[in-house]
Amino acid sequence: MDELLLRSLVPGVLAVLVRRGADFAAAEDAVQDALVEALRVWPTDPPRDAKGWLVTVAWRKFLDAARSDAARRRREDLVEEEPAPGPAPAVDDTLQLYFLCAHPSLTPASAVALTLRAVGGLTTRQIAEAYLVPEATMAQRISRAKRTVADVRFDRPGDVATVLRVLYLVFNEGYSGDVDLAAEAIRLTRQLAARIDHPEVAGLLALMLLHHARRAARTALDGSLVPLTEQDRGRWDTVLIAEGVAILQAALARDRLGEFQAQAAIAALHADAPTAAETDWVQIVEWYDELTRLTDNPVVRLNRAVAVGEADGPRAGLAALAELDASLPRHTAVAAYLHERDGDLATAARLYAEAAHKASNLAERDHLTRQAARLNARGRR
Repeated sequence: MDELLLRSLVPGVLAVLVRRGADFAAAEDAVQDALVEALRVWPTDPPRDAKGWLVTVAWRKFLDAARSDAARRRREDLVEEEPAPGPAPAVDDTLQLYFLCAHPSLTPASAVALTLRAVGGLTTRQIAEAYLVPEATMAQRISRAKRTVADVRFDRPGDVATVLRVLYLVFNEGYSGDVDLAAEAIRLTRQLAARIDHPEVAGLLALMLLHHARRAARTALDGSLVPLTEQDRGRWDTVLIAEGVAILQAALARDRLGEFQAQAAIAALHADAPTAAETDWVQIVEWYDELTRLTDNPVVRLNRAVAVGEADGPRAGLAALAELDASLPRHTAVAAYLHERDGDLATAARLYAEAAHKASNLAERDHLTRQAARLNARGRR
């Protein structure tokens, strides 16, 4: 099969879908899925009209995704804007779908990707960014997962660890991305905590509540990002913080530490500090050490470098940062911050501008651009 032919057809197929009413991002996802299907089908059953085949399959996949998105939005309409503390309602079909998509026939990574796409409502691009892989790679992974479960019976639900991973990624996208799914993720995690007595389930719920408690202070009136150190702590939701801390303490008392409990402990230390200057950075570094031992995740190591810079000085933070892959998302932004703390304003301004160019989120890009402009203005005085 001629892959050059396939690529040459993409713009025309995209144009047809957009003319029919699909928004560009959804059309791209649908065409990507159609291309994967073509790679599977065409070698043994080539179509007479390649473009017509792609348009038909892509439009069908767009409609399927639109119906799934509409159903998800209807579920979200039932959720209050802020999740209220207290006992969870009865488990609904959404949580059951999370378990079914985490099918034992799939690898954990494929199960998470499939669930995020089919139930969570995230786009292939958003999932790829969460996993730090190219969008095309994630599209192939999701398509393989769909083929794997196409003919299996969904009578063997998946494991709790995979469902927790999905809920965590959905919450993160809702909390910091361009789709508001945070309240829905909290609602489902409450249900899971009521259903399963496990310290990591409790740890994830505590982590979500502690992060969500700061949500109102994360953006200014103009929509710009407000860094944690500059947030108005009077706007933090103390009821959610108290609930999150209580849930975390009960989970930690069981002495079965997991990554979500460790992350929640870090969030609790931030929430407990009356001011940014009073943050217990030494203890936060210790928790990051625990988290690194549990996960060895490069993003965790990146965040640890920031904490080391606060606890032991910016040069210690830069030394920790130097051990990490410079291609990591936010690596350049962290380097800029630590260089600014070290007094090297020219380097910091250059790195802030570079980080802004790399940022995929508009609010983050604007924030980093303002940081670069602020330091450049100081340098001209």
